[in-house]
Amino acid sequence: METAVNSSALRKAALNNALIWAVISIALFLIVYYVKPDLMGSFTWGIIQLVIGIGLAVWLCLDLRKKAGGYWTFRSALSHIFLMFFVQALIVFLFTIIFAKFLEPSFVDKMKVISQNTTEQMLEKMGMDQDKIDEALKESEKQIEKQFNPGVSEMLVGIGTVAIMYFIGALIFAAIFKKDPPVFREMKSEE
Repeated sequence: METAVNSSALRKAALNNALIWAVISIALFLIVYYVKPDLMGSFTWGIIQLVIGIGLAVWLCLDLRKKAGGYWTFRSALSHIFLMFFVQALIVFLFTIIFAKFLEPSFVDKMKVISQNTTEQMLEKMGMDQDKIDEALKESEKQIEKQFNPGVSEMLVGIGTVAIMYFIGALIFAAIFKKDPPVFREMKSEE
């Protein structure tokens, strides 16, 4: 059974790991944005983010389990992994909004251009009519505007969606990384 001290230490470790993960994600984002921004609109960037994200999640979950003494129940694993996942996602989400609104106002315009170029190329390869391509580009522009300049309701929906997605991810990771302590049974010798 997990003690309150151990739970408190694990919560702190989960928050520290979330901060580490967020800093790495933000640093990667900034490097790509300033070095090769066109990569951000590509399928390749999505795959790179996914692979790095899963790698970090595995590494940080193993670190949390180690800090738990090598063993933790499914419930403990789920709560601490979800805390780490959600806090990391929230930090990155808020950073992106702050970055787009205050630090780099041209970010949204750059992302619109990159997204529209990528969308247009993809739709042209699919053989879509130019009228439908233009309509899809207008819709894409609206979505990017909502993404980087969200209202209160869009922010709440975004945070709720992230919470649900990361909870499902935490369920999967908790099932993989839980490790119950061994149960030792005393065996009586027959004399």
